[in-house]
Amino acid sequence: MNHPKASPFSKVEQEVGLSKITVEYSRPSAKGRALFGKRKSGESGLVPYGRIWRVGANESTKITFSNDVLIADQLLSKGTYALYAFPEENEWQVIFHNTTTHWGDGRTNYKPDEDALRILVVPTQTQDFQEIFLISFDGLDHNGAVMNLNWGTTQVSVPMSFDTKSIMQLQIDERLANSPTAQTYYEIARYYQEQGIYQDKALGYVEEAIEKAGDTYYFYRVKSLILADLTIYNEAITAAKISLKLSEIEGKDEFVRLNQNTISNWKILRKKNK
Repeated sequence: MNHPKASPFSKVEQEVGLSKITVEYSRPSAKGRALFGKRKSGESGLVPYGRIWRVGANESTKITFSNDVLIADQLLSKGTYALYAFPEENEWQVIFHNTTTHWGDGRTNYKPDEDALRILVVPTQTQDFQEIFLISFDGLDHNGAVMNLNWGTTQVSVPMSFDTKSIMQLQIDERLANSPTAQTYYEIARYYQEQGIYQDKALGYVEEAIEKAGDTYYFYRVKSLILADLTIYNEAITAAKISLKLSEIEGKDEFVRLNQNTISNWKILRKKNK
């Protein structure tokens, strides 16, 4: 017979650029109990200081990285790890452990020499009370995120980052070597423009896309942005006007407004740079 679990299972998947972080864990509830350290009576809370914790409930919490990752600036290879912690009042040790088969916190089976990575993190106190233990991600961009562990008023934040630029460049090199299409050149140009890198290459790629596919409103939109990044405002305005006209024909109101706004801004910048 299946019974409802006091600490239900949860799975969190978070994309970061071209990488993915997956966490599988069970979520215990506070239920009015003391959580970390000692109660005022001197008795231990649910998670005593200085003792290993599975960062959740039931079986060990698992965390999977699809690519190599920097955890607080320390390199961890892609793969799946058990997530443990040794909480203290003023400092936590957060551990990424190679053995994922221990039940719960492993206790006597846990061996420190099987750790893949161990970092020190300073806990903070929040104003809001988190009744059910929560693992979440915040501070997202193309290259990183912060993993937050929240229970009660305690929060522990673990910074994570990926070398998305290198991962993307490998994809770009592979695509360019295998019969690239107009869309391929456009996507590369757009990525370079968004990242503010290789503007000259980006301009060449978007022009190749236009040559292969003809007039396309979003191709010219990216071309105009690259030219503006290169401070070639006359040509940027010309490209934006083409994008504007093509956007009007296809009923792309958002691109019409975007082009109108940037044309106005670039006219001002053009005067300042004369």
